[in-house]
Amino acid sequence: MTYWYDGPLAAFDTETTGVDVETDRIVSAALVVQDAPGMRPRVSRWLVNPGVPVPAGATAVHGLTEDHLQRNGRWPAPVMYEIAEDLAEQAAAGRPLVVMNAPFDLTLLDRELRRHRASSLDRWFDATPLRVLDPRVLDKHLDRYRKGRRTLTDLCAHYGVTLDGAHDAAEDALAALEVVRALGRRFATRLERLSPAELHTLQTGWHAAQARGLQAWFARSGTEEVVDQAWPLRPELPAAA
Repeated sequence: MTYWYDGPLAAFDTETTGVDVETDRIVSAALVVQDAPGMRPRVSRWLVNPGVPVPAGATAVHGLTEDHLQRNGRWPAPVMYEIAEDLAEQAAAGRPLVVMNAPFDLTLLDRELRRHRASSLDRWFDATPLRVLDPRVLDKHLDRYRKGRRTLTDLCAHYGVTLDGAHDAAEDALAALEVVRALGRRFATRLERLSPAELHTLQTGWHAAQARGLQAWFARSGTEEVVDQAWPLRPELPAAA
């Protein structure tokens, strides 16, 4: 019997102008599809001219300069349409979608669709729901007492996954996919009987609990930062916000 972590998976990642899902923009994105462990992945890449300045801090992370994006990037509207179409195809094919820190990438994509296509991400999954596997949420739940950071680089080191070219959307997506496969095998006794649909539902609660714990820690340390409990997509802010 083939369990979900040894079956077909897709993975999505973005590089952006910053970390605010409401105002920042996607500058590159990638979708990686792999039918089984060890098989050659199929990779789709997008480079975007966001139409806004690209801060030097963002360029320092992903290496994409404003000049390079203006010369080589495509306008956002058709790119966001293509990405949403491809993600919907993965859902229709029954492939779970791996997204590291899903509320960031998927919410940012949703805001870009609203901005450039007058649409929402949810609209693309009316026929077939998207099943998301978030290595960050899964790892924090399954190995909650492990000390240390849990960035993608940290998870790759912990699960023995090679990450070539961190902060390249395709490399990050593939690494996240491999982390989920490794995580699935390591915690097989707890995961193998669960379907991706069941895991998607469970992660909603797991992420909310993790967010409440982080919120409590912020409160104890005197930090006013608010942690959103929504997963894998944050709701649209009211217009007044």
